[in-house]
Order: sequence, then C-alpha cells, then structure tokens
Amino acid sequence: MPTAIAVTSPDLVLPSPDRYTPTAAVLRGPRATQRTGVAKDAERAPSLDASLTEMHTLLEQHGYVIALCPTSLPAAVTRRLYTVRAILETDRLAILRPELPPLGVAALTLQLRQLSICDFTPGVLASAARLLSHYVYAGAVLGSVARLDRVPVTLRSHAKSWVPGAQFAVLANPRAQLVRVAADATLPGPEFATTLHVAHSGAPSEWVTDALAAAWRAQAVTETGLPEESARWWASGKLVEFAAAIPDISVLYQLVSSVRREECHWCGLELIGDRCGFCSAPLPPPERRRRLPAGRGAAPALVTAASAAPAHAPALASGAHYRG
Repeated sequence: MPTAIAVTSPDLVLPSPDRYTPTAAVLRGPRATQRTGVAKDAERAPSLDASLTEMHTLLEQHGYVIALCPTSLPAAVTRRLYTVRAILETDRLAILRPELPPLGVAALTLQLRQLSICDFTPGVLASAARLLSHYVYAGAVLGSVARLDRVPVTLRSHAKSWVPGAQFAVLANPRAQLVRVAADATLPGPEFATTLHVAHSGAPSEWVTDALAAAWRAQAVTETGLPEESARWWASGKLVEFAAAIPDISVLYQLVSSVRREECHWCGLELIGDRCGFCSAPLPPPERRRRLPAGRGAAPALVTAASAAPAHAPALASGAHYRG
C-alpha cells in the first residue's frame, strides 16, 4: 500500500485526476467543539481513544502517514495529532503545516497523493511537500482586507477596503502581492503549465475564471467547494479563493527525483531539502552527512518521460541540494 496522505477535513480532498491517484484519509478531530462549544457537538467529536484507533489502523494499513494541516486550524486539532503520535510512540507519522491558504493545501495534498504511487520513500515524499509548495500559486479575491493579517497590507489598501464595492486580489504564495481588482489588474503568475482550482463562498468571480486564468495561461479551470478553514485564514466570509498547481505527475516526479537525497541522522529516513519531514531534524553539517544518489530507482510504468522543469525552480539540477 502507498504511504497514506491524510487531511483534517473532507473539503481539503480534491477529486482524483485519474483512477490511479488514491484519495486522502480524512482524520476526525475535536473541530466541532472548538468551533461552537455546544455540548452535543462535543459528544459527536471523537475521543482520544477513537483518534488513536484511527491512526493505528492507518499505520497498520499503509506503514507511514503524512498529515497536512492548514496553519489556521484551532490549536486543539494539531495538539490532538501530536498527542496521538506521542502516545503511539511512532516515528511513522509526519505532521506538516505548509504556509499555504487552505485551497493551496488541498492542491498540495493532491500532488502528494499523485506521487504516493511512485517509487519515492516516505521520507522523500514528506520532505517534498516543502519543495512543491513553492510551485503553488495561491490567493483570493476579497471584499475587504481590513482584518487580513497573513499577507502584508498597506495602510492605503486598508483605507480603500472600506469603499463600497471595492475588491482586492491577494496572492499569498509563493510571494505576497495585493492589487485592486480592475479590468487591467494582474498578479504575478506561474510560467509553467497549471490547473487553476477555484472555490467561492457566494457568486464566482469572472475576474478569476476569465482574466486571471488567461493571464496565467491555465490549462484548465476547476471549481470546487470552499474549504471550511478559508474564512478563518483570509479573515473574511465573502471570498473567492484560487490555487494554481502543476497537474502533470511526470513533471512532479522530475521535480522531486532531481533533488539530491540525504539520510536523516536522527530517524534514518531519506529526505530532500534541509529538514526531515517526519522527525523535523535539520540536516547536519556536510562532513556528517551520508548522501544518497539523486533519483535512485526507476519511475513506474505509469509515469511517462518528464517534461521540461518549470521556470524559477529552486535548485533543480540533478544532484542539487534544495533548501526550503
């Protein structure tokens, strides 16, 4: 069985692009209690014993679990995950909190699900999340940025957000950018082929599906449900969230396999980059590293010859070392 990719909410699971890509496991947690504090919600929230059983079953079935959590989640949710890992005394559970908006996390989760059927070891797959997140262009169209604190906002933009009818397009990743929505407005986008995922809380934005998709030369535009955490992350209940990500498994495979592999000095798993995705141990100094060959192992028959690597790739040459 491939390494299990897990999320904390079903709205972070985008549809599989083919019949080979496995779905993500949805971890139940104390979300309802944190959101409402209502007694009946607390009764429905799974107990710690239930969470332990759930994780133990996943580990028995898949060997390793990589759990992705939006940074906006209530502390109780991530605390439950760390508690489960500690009680089970397992080093086979990776808890990742990428600095991406929720729809961006969903897009990254889909990429890891695609790569989970390839010949990557669990350690490489977990540490690849930091590399791949640099290629996810995630943002939102908001009616107000007055309460937005996750993206730098100027005082002028704060003042303009009080003007009736004003809309702002905010890019949160890979670099922050904010513009007022207009016919000629644009955001810096990817210079490689992507699928643009769009979710909204009300009416869709033609600026996103038409103007932005054309400017970013998106190969496809897909609409999905708005993640529950989006309103919390963007500090607004009225928004249109978007995330452009590489859909081609062969390009994703090339990105990850071209980076030099190391061995974690703490848990012994393979990794790429400068930190282990499972135990979070940093890469030791060069003289203490045990290097592994880049791209070890052949791609499975499902993966075709890889296309050219995307532009702006951070250290993509064969054997290069990526620092996220």
